[in-house]
Amino acid sequence: MRAVVTGGAGFLGSHLCEALLEDGCSVVTIDNLITGNKENMGALLGLSEFEFIEGDICDGIDVEGDIDMIFHLASPASPNDYLNLPIETLKAGTVGTLNCLEFAQEKSSLFLLASTSEIYGDPLEHPQREEYWGNVNPIGVRSVYDEAKRVSESMAMAYHRERGVTVRIARIFNTYGPRMKRDDGRVVPNFIDQALHGQDLTVFGDGAQTRSFCFVSDLIDGLLKLARSGVEDPVNLGNPEEVRIVDLAKLILKMAGSNSGIKFEELPVDDPRTRRPDISKAEKLLGWQPNVDLNVGLEKTLAWFRGKLHRS
Repeated sequence: MRAVVTGGAGFLGSHLCEALLEDGCSVVTIDNLITGNKENMGALLGLSEFEFIEGDICDGIDVEGDIDMIFHLASPASPNDYLNLPIETLKAGTVGTLNCLEFAQEKSSLFLLASTSEIYGDPLEHPQREEYWGNVNPIGVRSVYDEAKRVSESMAMAYHRERGVTVRIARIFNTYGPRMKRDDGRVVPNFIDQALHGQDLTVFGDGAQTRSFCFVSDLIDGLLKLARSGVEDPVNLGNPEEVRIVDLAKLILKMAGSNSGIKFEELPVDDPRTRRPDISKAEKLLGWQPNVDLNVGLEKTLAWFRGKLHRS
């Protein structure tokens, strides 16, 4: 099997490339490094089964030979990145997705879209099922990411219905683990970085808002199971265990052995109050559910961040 991974130098993309190689696939990854980092690919760069192409999928995709699977992960994905790169985020989800689908049609390959729980917006349904259409502000500052992913899903289904492209759509909920950037803007790396540097942890609002955190290895396992399945409709992938943000802050402070405190700041615009996946479809159709306990995943993530701190 031969796979193309767009955004393979990013957090999720690099873990996916490793898993595909371990599964016996050869992998070509395309990344313009606007938010990704070659360091994430590490030893993969020296493998004969792995090819890295530095390029922008919005300029087209040129990979020779047969391709069995395309995993489309290319896009700024953290709040800091997509707020600082709004046009690039929109282009990755529109022009980039269109080019990937054209390429998938040309190669007669499977196309898997890394979509997001952000398509549900600030949900009025809890937990969120795949049948829920969402509550999204189409012109808010977060819309460049939310709407780019929503139109990506629409494009994928149009190519599936009209041109016969085999598609899979993963709606990814909050995922964490090694290789996240310290300035990511997402809550887990933010809290860990602040705790390790002796800074007070920044909690927005009153901290009662909830998130559900899935460790990266569980998420990658879900993507692979989805790719191998026959499921054509969107599937939620995430951990249904719900955690209050203020409780997460306290847990990370304890695990890091930090004496830092917690400071509260104003809640960002359109920040969802709740976020929890209904994963019954993934459990039934994929035989998938997350297995890594939050404490175990946070220990591994903390260890990785400590290692980065000591090397810097």
